[in-house]
Amino acid sequence: MLNSISYSLPKKLENAVQTKFDEWQKENKISRIWKQDASVWTNTDEAKWLGWLDIVKTELSDLQKYRDFAETAKDFSDIVLLGMGGSSLGPEVFSITFGKQNFYNLDSTVPAQIKTLESKINLANTLFIVASKSGSTLEPNTFKQYFYERVSGLVGRENAGRQFAAITDPNSKMQKVAEQDNFRRIFFGNAEIGGRFSVLSVFGMIPASAMGIDVEDFLNRTSEMVSACKNDNPIENAGAVLGTILGVCQTSGRDKLTIFTSPEIHDVGAWLEQLIAESTGKDDIAIVPVDREMIQPPENYGNDRIFAYLKLEGESNEANEAKIAALEKSGQPVVRITLSDKMNLGQEFFRWEFATAIAGAIMNINPFNQPDVEAAKIEAKKLTEEYEKTGELPDEKPFFEESGVKLFTDKKNANELTKLVGAESLANYFKAHFSRIKKDDYFALLAYVEMNGDTENLLQKIRHSVLEDKKVATCLGFGPRFLHSTGQAYKGGANNGVVLQITSDDVEDLPVPDQKYTFGVVKAAQARGDFQVLLDRERRALRVHLVADAKSGLEKILSLISNLQ
Repeated sequence: MLNSISYSLPKKLENAVQTKFDEWQKENKISRIWKQDASVWTNTDEAKWLGWLDIVKTELSDLQKYRDFAETAKDFSDIVLLGMGGSSLGPEVFSITFGKQNFYNLDSTVPAQIKTLESKINLANTLFIVASKSGSTLEPNTFKQYFYERVSGLVGRENAGRQFAAITDPNSKMQKVAEQDNFRRIFFGNAEIGGRFSVLSVFGMIPASAMGIDVEDFLNRTSEMVSACKNDNPIENAGAVLGTILGVCQTSGRDKLTIFTSPEIHDVGAWLEQLIAESTGKDDIAIVPVDREMIQPPENYGNDRIFAYLKLEGESNEANEAKIAALEKSGQPVVRITLSDKMNLGQEFFRWEFATAIAGAIMNINPFNQPDVEAAKIEAKKLTEEYEKTGELPDEKPFFEESGVKLFTDKKNANELTKLVGAESLANYFKAHFSRIKKDDYFALLAYVEMNGDTENLLQKIRHSVLEDKKVATCLGFGPRFLHSTGQAYKGGANNGVVLQITSDDVEDLPVPDQKYTFGVVKAAQARGDFQVLLDRERRALRVHLVADAKSGLEKILSLISNLQ
């Protein structure tokens, strides 16, 4: 059964969407997408990134590897995926949505995060899946080095490889490493599929099979959506309807996609964030995804948003339904999508991929590149290389410090804040920074701390405090995982974001085997590299460094911010 979609748009937007439907049908653009015609977009390299269009059919013709790997996984008490971005967020959605308690996802270089994961697993009986398309991505490579060394210490280097599998593109650096270390299995991706479009390939399906999910059933259900997205009439095409609405809304000034979901499928928002942000955030425009923000009364929203509500059929949530209905009644654009059950999640993966490609075409961008992700990687690499040479990161000096909290930014931002601040104090600097948030801006809270219940709860409170005060869209990201996700939009999109980056000292650090640097150094380099690119793009950005542990530091920030209002 095909997941349903319906929408409610104000009259002006409805007319613009209908005009775009007519244009797409007249120019035969949907069939041109399926023929891999790059002129639908910018006519550069788009044609070589369209392998995702046919991947469901391809994988359905080669199911035995999934059956075999599902049997292999049964021999292990725990399964850990080591990856970043598109290689990890799809598997995370599967594990959380289907309640797989023995499946863990590592996509953080924060030492405390790695230690917490390690404390939860039986190292000698854990299956590690290293997922990296290029095989050269820093994070999965360091994760692999760390856990391969740890496992070797327990079972012997000659036996460690049987606990590892790799998912990578052919002829990558990771393939060579996996062969040298005698990995149990190597699964090859399609080099014509970018990471954020890879969830229906081996990058999503191998972890799903390891969890015991019926991949054949899942892909068969997904194929219904693939067929529905081949309809040449945009009005009757399940993906084109969504994509046209997204693209028209963005070009009409509604550039914040606010995602609400049923509790049982809440993690799909994290996957949607990286797909939308990385694909559309470039060339000084973006669709900025907003996930896990509380639904507000209609009067708290401006005219810069579109809302998407994804729910499971039969789920009763009267409070949410009433709030969504109020948004529709107020004239806000709302798209409703209903999944018949969790196994139909693949239909939404494909629908949103197809819709994102269409939105990108309407926005006149190439939705398959990510130039600003690379910029942050380059800055981080400069810093780790400096550490390799000198044994320390380049010195940095805060422009203000109080009670174990240090503030950093560039000269331009510091001068602007100093003019606004009046009497210098930490609270006043926060107030000055937030005063720079204007109508139709968004606020991004980017924290390089351990992602756990305590820190997430505190950061959500900080985020919602700003939401209630400023009534603008708010985003929350944990570093470094957002670097391979929403970070592209913050750097490459429009300059309408106000950023608060939070970093902290590490109570305990961890070595990266065969490297001079530690995970703490990698995390610090990534945060500083990320921040530098934001400054290079002239963003209104402030970095807060906590000398205390993350939890007590965040409590302090929350207290200060709450007292400002």
